[in-house]
Amino acid sequence: MRRNLRVAAYAVCVRDGRILLARSPSPDGTPEWVLPGGGMEHGEDPYDTVRREVTEETGYRIEVTGLLGVDSRHHLFARRGLRRATDHHALRLLYEGEVTGGELRYEVGGSTDFAAWQDLSAVLDLNRVRLVDVALRLWRERPTDGHLAAGARLLPREMNEE
Repeated sequence: MRRNLRVAAYAVCVRDGRILLARSPSPDGTPEWVLPGGGMEHGEDPYDTVRREVTEETGYRIEVTGLLGVDSRHHLFARRGLRRATDHHALRLLYEGEVTGGELRYEVGGSTDFAAWQDLSAVLDLNRVRLVDVALRLWRERPTDGHLAAGARLLPREMNEE
């Protein structure tokens, strides 16, 4: 079985009751909302990764204002066709960021095709990846250890009250 470790860094940028998100096609092609961010290049510091990725995906430059936490997910993917079975570990660092420059634009030829500010009150209704919920909980709760309790509901209904 092939083993794969992917380390990535993502930004949670919230201002005026809205969060900055990017849109990416899911494996079945359905668009879904994701946090701006992505995989680290070999030898790259995650702090630099998140700033580079946000600029690539949204056009904005950000200042990293804090480390919200770490999300670690382990998945076993069965063999599919010619693809070998994979033991995949995703380690995602979640930073808080503040937009300091640039202009909103869409990524061309990358992993996302659109970026937009979404109302926090509308996030529950968006087709989104699980990491958006994890990030918003970390942003709201700010656990001192940067870790969410196992089994806790990802995004409480109170999100609509923001």
